Amino acid sequence: MKHKRLKQSKQLAVALAAAFLLVPVATGMVELNDQQLPVVQAAKGDHGVDWSKYQGANGIWGYSDDKFAIAQIGGTTDGYNCYDQWTYSTQVSGAIAQGKRAHTYIWWQNVTTNWQADQALNYFLPRVQTPKGSIVALDVESGNQNTQAIQHACDRIQQAGYTPMVYGYKNYLLNHVDLSYLSNHEQLWLGEYPDYNVRRQPNFGYFPSFNNVGIFQFTSTYIAGGLDGDVDLTGITDNGYKNGNPQEPKSQTPAVQQGKQIHQVTHNYTVKSGDNLSAIASRYGMTVNALVALNGIQNANLIYPGQVLRVADSGSGSTVTKKATTPITSTGTQVYTVRYGDTLSGIASRYGTSTSTLASINGISNPNWIYPGQVLKLSGGSSTRVYTVRSGDTLSGIASRLGTSWTALKVKNGLANANLIYPGQTLYY
Repeated sequence: MKHKRLKQSKQLAVALAAAFLLVPVATGMVELNDQQLPVVQAAKGDHGVDWSKYQGANGIWGYSDDKFAIAQIGGTTDGYNCYDQWTYSTQVSGAIAQGKRAHTYIWWQNVTTNWQADQALNYFLPRVQTPKGSIVALDVESGNQNTQAIQHACDRIQQAGYTPMVYGYKNYLLNHVDLSYLSNHEQLWLGEYPDYNVRRQPNFGYFPSFNNVGIFQFTSTYIAGGLDGDVDLTGITDNGYKNGNPQEPKSQTPAVQQGKQIHQVTHNYTVKSGDNLSAIASRYGMTVNALVALNGIQNANLIYPGQVLRVADSGSGSTVTKKATTPITSTGTQVYTVRYGDTLSGIASRYGTSTSTLASINGISNPNWIYPGQVLKLSGGSSTRVYTVRSGDTLSGIASRLGTSWTALKVKNGLANANLIYPGQTLYY
């Protein structure tokens, strides 16, 4: 994980023989203490990555055969206040566009009561952009923890229709929670690194042996510069997708839909000697920025022969460019950041809508006055309504009157205390 992670010294978790008992053996070799030893491959063996904001709006892939990405939606550091990860929805969309499976994780720190767990999940579950059935993992690697609060959260995740997992380092988890109890209820996603050298394949000599491990994070340096590399041991990353097909999610979200739409009008292109991104983008009617965003390219000046890029189909360059460079919020709403020289009518024309619609969605009274840096919603209509709190109102009473729940009102309006509202306050529903 990349959340101000404190690098921990890694110790040998198990004897190699123990790893042999847990996963099937296949041919191959790895280096361990300068000796050649057999590789132990997972039964499923799909490789993938996990992302936070440090991997940018569209994420970074390690290798063309990566099959999944697990993106951070946000989290909590104090157990009370939640934060959003601005990169989450576009990373989900980018993974689907690339033909990869997308999953979700939540940074989980200092959540020590069921009440705190409920507040966090009341906030995040409505914002999950990966499909039903997909992984929603709790990143348990720092701060104070409580076994029952974690299990309560996992139960909530499962009840919401997702696949719960617990991520962390084995030693930390053993010292802070009842890991045996948790592993008897859901699969674990454990990290253990033999070193910080670039590592393409897992070294199972450092496998953190434990009951019910579903994903092994075997390196934080999957590529030069740093990137977490993971291997699926049980096929759990197929969850949420019919037969593991990223283009057949079990439910649709705005980010998944956008990713599918991009995938359907793009195809693979294999970089040849002498190619550069500018020429490739021009050939397929795309901008360089769109090509970089679509493919999660870390350095626009560094591509190599044999690299596989996703490019626009003939006649779809402008469509792909627009979709690949249009951000999505954590609730799935497309947004646009106003630039110098923009007009509301020009933005409306660019995105196939009307000036009056944009003004209505964004509560703009004067369509001739917008400013650089302003964030405009491009979709979502004007369906959001408001209610002005009156004397004697309670949140539960308002919710009943409006046909919604008090928890939904609390989340939508970012209320820290459901019992503290005041006359004249404006609530969105």
